Amino acid sequence: MQPSTLAKRAWPLFLLAALAFYLYGIGSLPFVGPDEPRYAQVAREMFMRGDMVTPTLGGHTWFEKPALLYWMLMASFKLFGVSEWAARLGPACAGLLTIIAVYCLGRRVERAARTDESKTAVDEAKRAEVDADAAEQSKTGVDEAKRAFDAKRIFAAREVGLWSALVLASCSGMIIFSRAVSFDVIVTLTMTAALACFFVSELETIETRRRWLLAGFYACVGASLLAKGLIGIVIPAGIVCLYLLLQRRWPSRRLMKSLLWGLPLAFVVAALWYAPVIHRHGWTFVDEFIIQHHFARFASNKYHHPGPFYYYLPAILILALPWPVFLTGALVKARHWNWRGADALSRFRLFALAWLVVPIAFFSLSGSKLPGYILPSLPAAAFLIGERLSRVVQGEGQAHAIRATGLLLVALAAGGIFFARGTGYITTGSAAFILAPLLIAGLFSVLTARLRRVAALLTAGAPLLSIALAVYCLAGAVGQRESTRELLQRAAARGLDTTPVCGLYVIERTAEFYAAGRLMRDASGEAQRFEGAAQVLEAARQSGGAILVFVPIEGIPQLTDYKALDTDIIGDNGTVALIYARVK
Repeated sequence: MQPSTLAKRAWPLFLLAALAFYLYGIGSLPFVGPDEPRYAQVAREMFMRGDMVTPTLGGHTWFEKPALLYWMLMASFKLFGVSEWAARLGPACAGLLTIIAVYCLGRRVERAARTDESKTAVDEAKRAEVDADAAEQSKTGVDEAKRAFDAKRIFAAREVGLWSALVLASCSGMIIFSRAVSFDVIVTLTMTAALACFFVSELETIETRRRWLLAGFYACVGASLLAKGLIGIVIPAGIVCLYLLLQRRWPSRRLMKSLLWGLPLAFVVAALWYAPVIHRHGWTFVDEFIIQHHFARFASNKYHHPGPFYYYLPAILILALPWPVFLTGALVKARHWNWRGADALSRFRLFALAWLVVPIAFFSLSGSKLPGYILPSLPAAAFLIGERLSRVVQGEGQAHAIRATGLLLVALAAGGIFFARGTGYITTGSAAFILAPLLIAGLFSVLTARLRRVAALLTAGAPLLSIALAVYCLAGAVGQRESTRELLQRAAARGLDTTPVCGLYVIERTAEFYAAGRLMRDASGEAQRFEGAAQVLEAARQSGGAILVFVPIEGIPQLTDYKALDTDIIGDNGTVALIYARVK
């Protein structure tokens, strides 16, 4: 079966499998961590007010992030009601659309590479014909030239789109961030769409199509401004500049002229939110959103996310699991690239390299570091991995990378089982069941690496299946331990669904969604945290005589032994307890 035929038949099946996986179980887990419940609550408050301009949290303005994710959540709440599933639907679809964009760009590069091959074959044949001394010699020369060229192009770009999309779909970073309420996956989608439009415009020969593609590039840059702020224009511009620098060429006149209409187009798209929010809130918005959450966040550790300068080097390898061996191999092979080549594949490699490097380099300079910041680099990593993987699958070189990846999968499975035994978070049997796909795929790749295509498919499928099994087996247990949803549901069952909620020595971020409207806040809008039982007593008096208090398990006696309060322990999740406190 020809590779092109295989790609056409495999793509619909792959798309259906990715759709099923990325939407499976997204509502089975309650909101966890500090960000998910907060972002979901901001969107819910905007939705309840019917306000698409001003993000608020607990009634206080919340200008940490722009509005695109909130708009997606509001639309989902409108269609499906307010729930965890509805909140995560938008990011899951963003992940799927990013995978589709990667596939489409890869397929376009394949077509351009085949065109380059055909032109080269014709040139080789003509050269042989000119050099031939006689008609018979000419025919022999042409045949020999074609055979020589065919031998050299065996490993040209084939199935790059399919393998790159498959790699991206199975990368740990894309899986995790697509299953959470996250701004990072939204800006990854908009940047991927923008950069895909730009590079295809570089390949396009019809001027009208080229202009439309550049318009798509600028429009998606505007959407990126709506998705994550100023990096939405800084990162794509940096990638394009580095790409041109690697090619050692100046921007074309066409590209320079496009700035005259393209930048206004990007700003018009971004102005859908920035214009009304600045008009309504003025300097308050500019100071909080731009100065505090852009410049201060970048230049300092004000928001307590420190990391060394090299933080993102291991981070990108972790985000690219289970493919870091192939990513490292692709970067090592870069020294053999045709860096000055005008063919589509050579240019695409340099573009993917620039796409990978710029976000990592940019955020390495920041004083605040989180893994999600470089998620926009992951599609580029998937392209480099996918192009290298397509060659290995077709038989280029030894299968060392497949065996090394198999060993990595075996190590991940063994490490997960060892972790389960050491922490007792889940049973060893459950861990073995969840990690079995990784172990099986790893052993197959190590022992039968000669079946390269099967080993690669198993490597891509194993993480998806393991995550699905983890959702099936652990969603309830993880939700109980990492969220306050169940504790607040117990309180509501006892008729305490209107009682104010606070924290003693702790702030429970998941309560920002599940105790919405009841979570007590200070004058700055921060969730209320008290530092002693006397403060709880005073808050209870001001709240009608009763209050619900989250307290670390070790701090329970400090509240229950306080004689001015009657207390009743609602329950605990292994970390914090929820206590009903009444003034005597």
